[in-house]
Amino acid sequence: MSVVIVGGNECMVHKYRELCEEYNHKAKIYPKLTGNMKNVGAPDLLILFTSTMSHKMLRSVLQATKGQDVQIERCHTSSMTALKNILENYRKEDCCRV
Repeated sequence: MSVVIVGGNECMVHKYRELCEEYNHKAKIYPKLTGNMKNVGAPDLLILFTSTMSHKMLRSVLQATKGQDVQIERCHTSSMTALKNILENYRKEDCCRV
């Protein structure tokens, strides 16, 4: 499974990646705007930490994933607990999609 995290704290990137690896997810993490966000790809789960991202960044990443089958989770806080809750909920939903 692939996860893209947009926003969040730059100092937490390593911890975000470690937590995603615990759930067997490959993670791309963009704490700040890089170019026009075209290299996001086609993730299974897109996590948006809205409190730490600009409107331009939000528009860019949503445009880059437009028309793709991507589950989008928006969260106002960018804490490890928030990320863990999102990944837990995604795991439960994934198990029920059979």
